[in-house]
Amino acid sequence: MEPYFKLKMGKKALIIVSFIIIYVVWGSTYLFSTYALDQIPAFKLCSVRYLVSGLVTFCLMFLFFRPSIPSHTELMNAAIAGFVFLGLGTGGAIWALNYLDSGMTALIISAEPLIIVLMMWVANKKRPASQAFLGIIMSMLGMFLLVSQKELVGSPEQWTGVLVIFLSMLAWGGGSIFVSKAKLPDSQWLNSAIQMTVGGLATLLISLTIGEEGFLWSSLTFKTLSSLAFLIVFGSILAFTAFNFLLRNVSTEKVATNTYVNPIIAMYLGYQFNDEVVSFLSIIAALIMLSGVFIINTNKKSSQ
Repeated sequence: MEPYFKLKMGKKALIIVSFIIIYVVWGSTYLFSTYALDQIPAFKLCSVRYLVSGLVTFCLMFLFFRPSIPSHTELMNAAIAGFVFLGLGTGGAIWALNYLDSGMTALIISAEPLIIVLMMWVANKKRPASQAFLGIIMSMLGMFLLVSQKELVGSPEQWTGVLVIFLSMLAWGGGSIFVSKAKLPDSQWLNSAIQMTVGGLATLLISLTIGEEGFLWSSLTFKTLSSLAFLIVFGSILAFTAFNFLLRNVSTEKVATNTYVNPIIAMYLGYQFNDEVVSFLSIIAALIMLSGVFIINTNKKSSQ
């Protein structure tokens, strides 16, 4: 499948399209998740999204590719990554959208590199470089300016949402540290399929454990069904395919630029299509925090 698209479009054009996909599609998943949450509970939503995405990815992989058989260790590591990243991390973040604006949620999550640096500091007992400290201070300042706005975070439910997002970010941070050292399947397709399937099973288990209400497929509106379809087809299958293609063809640092673009897309779409509040202070907080994240990522790149 991939050679066919390369022949039709050319590699450079395909790289540009892939960047547009991870920028716009992943930035818009916050809005569509908010839409779907109107009728589907958060962890059930994640379960359906990732189980279907995982199954389709498995089918595409066996139809068009022939991945090597992974070892037991590789399978277990991919399963652990799926549980932590998608089960705990994404599941918690989507649940928080019940109480927080999609743009604000995306902006808080964009500070994930800050969490990883702090966790690495604790784990390795190695003080970050001075440049990283500047990024840490800026990210924390931007975060404070963002969550200190009472019109955005004022009720106990909203503060609970912020707390759950931070717990999700801790899960992503721990997962990132684990993945950086763990042996995973060589095939990115197989790795993604395993992680999505395990993430779907994990969120289903969490949903049953906390007693989320069920839903009837026949009662879902077109808006909910189309949002769910977007999350499955574009937000998971297409975006993961584009992401994996970019990882094989451009530098990791360039791929990571979606960290800065996604929250901007999410904030704009939330403001334009969901009547979300985007205050002047939020814009200032975003600029400060994303600048801090950029400095942290630049320091990580230069220290490798």
